[in-house]
Amino acid sequence: MSRIAIEEIEELCAKELPWAVQLGLQVEEIGDGSCRVRLPDRKENLRPGGTVSGPAMMALADFSLYVAVLSRIGRVELAVTSQLSINFLRKPQPGDLVAECRVIKGGRKLAYGEAFLYAEGRADGEPVAHVTGTYAIPEFAVS
Repeated sequence: MSRIAIEEIEELCAKELPWAVQLGLQVEEIGDGSCRVRLPDRKENLRPGGTVSGPAMMALADFSLYVAVLSRIGRVELAVTSQLSINFLRKPQPGDLVAECRVIKGGRKLAYGEAFLYAEGRADGEPVAHVTGTYAIPEFAVS
């Protein structure tokens, strides 16, 4: 069971993460250490050549991993990215991207997770990117 609700994530975004609101990021599902987040199709997220830009994909991945970590530890807003690595696997055509994310290991000071990014409507259903990330958990959050 998640330690944070979708409504709490939306509230956090409205107050503290205006960039997530501007991108239109939508948390669709949240579980214990897992989540599904959507980046809607927007022309602002495209790069020359008609594909979704790398920075937009990285923002989706980083936000998704943050949500997954919060689902495990609760509303600890000061948990921060300490490492993020992305492998771009396939060219995503314009359209919504969806991140399927999970925490692989959650410790007292660090949480490590992965996200697969999918282009909605891609016929083969293969991921367009694979992302791993580590998040530092503030000392005061340890219970």
